[in-house]
Amino acid sequence: MGVSRRSRRHDDAAPAARRGHHGSERERERERERERERERERERERERERERERVRERERERERERERERERERERERESRRARRKREEQAHKERTALIPC
Repeated sequence: MGVSRRSRRHDDAAPAARRGHHGSERERERERERERERERERERERERERERERVRERERERERERERERERERERERESRRARRKREEQAHKERTALIPC
């Protein structure tokens, strides 16, 4: 009852200061945990980016394979036309050889 306002405030201040100290330690620990979580999130993002790059590389490889297949198909068509032309030239020579001059 006889405690003055100032001394009561003073009495309350000491535990508060101690709580503040412990609180700041807990706060530093929470901050370290948040930083670890941010680092884990950055690592997950880097892993997602690496996976996206692997997917893009597989797609580029599939496109290169499709292009090689198209080139092989064009080559087969050219070869087929050459063979047909050769057969036609040979048939023409045979026909003209049979015609008496």
